[in-house]
Amino acid sequence: MVLEVAGREVRVTNPSKLYFSEAQVTKLDIVRYFLDVAEGAVQGIADRPVVLKRFVDGAESEPFYQKRAPANHPAWLRTTVLSFPSGRTAEEIVVDDAAGLAWIVNLGCMELHPHAVRAGDLDHPDELRIDLDPVPGVQWPDVRRVAMEVRALLDELGLVGWPKTSGSRGIHVNCRIHPSWGFDQVRRAALALSREIERRAPTIATSKWWKEERHGVFLDYNQNAKDRTTCSAYSVRPLKDARVSAPLRWDEVEACEPGDFTLKTMPSRYRELGHLHADMDASPGHLDKLLEMANRDDAEGLGDAPWPPHYDKRAGEGARVAPSRKKGASAGSKTTKGRTPAHPLIVIARAKKKADALAGLDRWKQRHPEAAALLAPDDILVDTMRGRSSAWTRIRLNLRHVPEALRPVDEPPDPDEDLSSETWWNH
Repeated sequence: MVLEVAGREVRVTNPSKLYFSEAQVTKLDIVRYFLDVAEGAVQGIADRPVVLKRFVDGAESEPFYQKRAPANHPAWLRTTVLSFPSGRTAEEIVVDDAAGLAWIVNLGCMELHPHAVRAGDLDHPDELRIDLDPVPGVQWPDVRRVAMEVRALLDELGLVGWPKTSGSRGIHVNCRIHPSWGFDQVRRAALALSREIERRAPTIATSKWWKEERHGVFLDYNQNAKDRTTCSAYSVRPLKDARVSAPLRWDEVEACEPGDFTLKTMPSRYRELGHLHADMDASPGHLDKLLEMANRDDAEGLGDAPWPPHYDKRAGEGARVAPSRKKGASAGSKTTKGRTPAHPLIVIARAKKKADALAGLDRWKQRHPEAAALLAPDDILVDTMRGRSSAWTRIRLNLRHVPEALRPVDEPPDPDEDLSSETWWNH
């Protein structure tokens, strides 16, 4: 099918392909949804390099990541060349209008992943990204409460926050900033903000990077590191109800429910309310006060927090080793190669497909029902290990609530797929 969009012809291949079986949503439905909210969706990605997260076989199959622009992209679609921490470079797509949006959606990109920089200045982000990511078992009201703490702090700092549902279990708050700081400084500001929210709401918020140390809602400061992307407004997430990332007013946050915003309900909301973040570019802020907070944290001995493992080690960063693997840790019960784990973690599944890893978790629970009954929701650590083009899933269990006598003996992961040929990092 050929659509005329913004004065250009955009071809939609396999328009009847079913992307969501339960919601009965086809590929053409997704394209038309994005055209219904095009002005808002384009604002979130316009003039920014975009990582193509392609669900070519539908939302219920595994996607793959494509940084480089397809060789057959139309001549009217812009590109720009980014460099990454690895030293590699990639020519990435830049979307300017609804035609470019429809073209990448046709590739299976229903989650839009722009970088936090504009094409004209790839070294200085113009957006501070605050990602509220609840650990398993955390209820939605706690996420909303942390979001309101974020708003209060931003008000004190003179920054304007624009909230939206993540489209899954979390909330994103984005702040336009003047492009006066590099990625390291923006990440440092995000870390200072995360630590301050943790101080203000210690029972429900955490800035701890390692999953085994987290509780409540994790403020993922590393989303501001170079080469990291988060899904932008109106993105469609691969949940069975075709849920979307919905821009919100602050007065909606305390009562909203993420399941209210789907591919089928958003167009009518958009027609009624318009794009709620239309004025976002008009209120850029400064990071000076956050960086002053970061300096105070440094003076008090906090220093840097862990970076993702594929980044070079930074000055002031402590040992980049999970607490469960630190040499000489005082807690735990089993030792391995001279290490006493701070948390009794075991790996039970490694698979290219998340569904296969979760099936392995179910089998483990069936084999060890007594231990499984004692696990808290946040004792089950489901890690998305993301690489240059795709992702795989690792499942670990924290046996801290299982008495040592009931802890199962070590056994090979099930499944235990050979993933050694790829270079991955923990998303």
